[in-house]
Amino acid sequence: MANKMEHTLGIIKPDAVAQGHTGDIISMLEKQGFTIDRMEKGLIGKEYAAMFYDVHKDKPFFNELVDHISSGPIVVMALRKENAIADWRKLMGSTNPAGAEEGTIRKKFGTNIGKNAVHGSDSPETAARELMIFFGGEQHKESKDDSCACGCTQEGDECPEGKGCEDCPCCHDCSGCHRK
Repeated sequence: MANKMEHTLGIIKPDAVAQGHTGDIISMLEKQGFTIDRMEKGLIGKEYAAMFYDVHKDKPFFNELVDHISSGPIVVMALRKENAIADWRKLMGSTNPAGAEEGTIRKKFGTNIGKNAVHGSDSPETAARELMIFFGGEQHKESKDDSCACGCTQEGDECPEGKGCEDCPCCHDCSGCHRK
């Protein structure tokens, strides 16, 4: 079975941006064959950060996540390649930089479990949600790829969320990502 083209979200967190590692991390991504379809640098407020990390709202580290991601500039990226989600997570390394594999982003640039340099989506559903939060369905606006972030590749395909392409949460009616 052929590998599937995927889209995922990558974030370079404030700790890595402040330490000047943005270019190194982007270089690592490109050397691993990722295409960066969209990239923006900016700040997010605590309310926006809390909405982004909503899945962790009942966990003891929730406030630390929100405080850190909103503490300085971040770089958000819409990434694309075959098996993008698994490959990005492998390149990031373990959440705790102390236990991360040599050569991973977190081992090289992470300071501790709270300041671990990068974020990445952990599933196709999470990627679709996170890409919508940051790019509003336009994460691959300039892309020449025929697939949208949820993985549907042509009108009528089923997306991972069980919706038809016309109801795709990534691009609504797929008019922005499919050749007509």
